Amino acid sequence: MSDDLKNPSRRDFLKTGAIAGIGTAMAGLDLATPARAQGKGEGRSQFKDAPIDTVRVGFVGVGGMGSSHVQNYLNIEGVQIKAICDIVPEKVERAQKWVVAAGQPEPTGYSNGPTDFKRMCETEDLDLVMTATPWEWHVPVCVAAMKNGKHAATEVPAAMSLEDGWKLVETAEKYGKHCQMMENCCYDRIELMTLNLVRKGVLGEVLHAEAGYLHDLREVKFSSQGEGLWRRAWSQKLNGNLYPTHGLGPVAQCLNINRGDAFDYLVSMSSPTRGLHEHAMEKFGPDSPQAKERYVLGDVNTSLIKTKLGKTIILIHDTNLPRPYTRINLVQGTKGIAHKWPDRIYIEGKAEKPHQWDDFEKFAAEFEHPLWKAIAAKGEGRGHGGMDYIEDFRLIWSLRKGEPLDQDVYDAAAWSAIVGASCQSVAKKGAPVNIPDFTRGKWKSNPPLGIVTV
Repeated sequence: MSDDLKNPSRRDFLKTGAIAGIGTAMAGLDLATPARAQGKGEGRSQFKDAPIDTVRVGFVGVGGMGSSHVQNYLNIEGVQIKAICDIVPEKVERAQKWVVAAGQPEPTGYSNGPTDFKRMCETEDLDLVMTATPWEWHVPVCVAAMKNGKHAATEVPAAMSLEDGWKLVETAEKYGKHCQMMENCCYDRIELMTLNLVRKGVLGEVLHAEAGYLHDLREVKFSSQGEGLWRRAWSQKLNGNLYPTHGLGPVAQCLNINRGDAFDYLVSMSSPTRGLHEHAMEKFGPDSPQAKERYVLGDVNTSLIKTKLGKTIILIHDTNLPRPYTRINLVQGTKGIAHKWPDRIYIEGKAEKPHQWDDFEKFAAEFEHPLWKAIAAKGEGRGHGGMDYIEDFRLIWSLRKGEPLDQDVYDAAAWSAIVGASCQSVAKKGAPVNIPDFTRGKWKSNPPLGIVTV
């Protein structure tokens, strides 16, 4: 939940918690649940609740990303931070000081063990609980929040198994609460502009997309703080795409997933695993405990997703080998193609030269997304080029206005389902694996996400 290396029991807890969470995830890989697939359930996409004038927020996990969200919320109108929970008391105290310095009353602190978030959810008068914890805690925190009458928001991925994805959906439906996965990459500039191009028909009918998360995380995974305390453990147990949503979320919106189309099935394959072991050998020595660890996560996982309407997505996960960062982000239609990393675009009939890329900036004046134009300047210096601030702002704005969320619980479950489905396909030598329809058929009538602004 946060990073403090002076507490050995905390390191042990995070390791134990990660392994336990991995076991739960593996147990849920095959759970498509026939009754659910046949359409039994509410399926309440486009859900909206009563407007909230001042959104009272409790935070669970105030390490790296959690701290960033706290700082953003302190700079958004209509937010009161009332509670802070973390297993490290010093992190709670630090966040409390930030809130007081911003002119708000000191929030109540919760640091009495790893499940103290339950006490927070049971006792505090909150509208929203935000979690930025290790992956295995995302679902327990969100479920505790919704069961106690609070909306929930979680860092990515929302769930590490198909069963946990269903748990989020069914809990949100039962208690009538929002549950949003905070996929910040949907709010980056080029991704927003690409969505605007798609909505205006400039790229024609979108038929294919490519995306991924390609990021050398070897130093992060072997760090003695932060994500290094728990993230590497997942590489020892699961083989698939463990972090799909950064690349997938933006292109899923362009393809109207859950809002006019839906994921149908995928096939997935992984390369051999070499990167983490070789890195440990070189950094810590062949006789080190790190070098003796064994990994199952393939260094590069490639998944091919088919949608109900026959569209295709190539999705890549690559975090264990030396490489520059990219999320790829390619959207291809019948009239053109948009691509990020590098930023380039080709529109038939509008290109300067046939069969040659144009710079994205050529179209910025006409197709810059209204949301980016409206508040990007406020997000400067507030996390990942401003997209973190925009996603936080949009969530609070939607809650205050009583509007449907840009990303709902069905998106959280579907985008995160790639974890479980890819692991299952890899284990079956690339066999096709069905991706659950968490909307239970409502995708056929749900309207696409519009061009939102504030």
